[in-house]
Amino acid sequence: DVQLVESGGGSVQAGGSLRLSCVLSGATSNPFCMGWFRRVPGKEREGVASISNDGVTTVARSVSGRFSISKDDAKRTLYLQMNSLKPEDTAMYYCAADWTAADCYSGSWYNYWGQGTQVTVS
Repeated sequence: DVQLVESGGGSVQAGGSLRLSCVLSGATSNPFCMGWFRRVPGKEREGVASISNDGVTTVARSVSGRFSISKDDAKRTLYLQMNSLKPEDTAMYYCAADWTAADCYSGSWYNYWGQGTQVTVS
């Protein structure tokens, strides 16, 4: 079975940095799309960044210039580098993967999700 396991979350002061990782296992091929999403209780899930199998990235305007997404296909690992963190970045961060998504940035296309890692910025 396909599994996604996030790590790297934690508590950090405003202006600090974190790097999230997401390891994919159980897949026979690399996904067409992978992405990072976040959710704050009481609010809708928000797309943060996505990357296609050929490396095309999309980053949300709210994090552009501060966050970057990358992947290591050999390690089946997705990363989210988060710099200049702000309190409004506090959320549960989820990674997702899909092999047939038509839009890598839209969460509605993803069928495989991790359990999430909490990021708290104070």
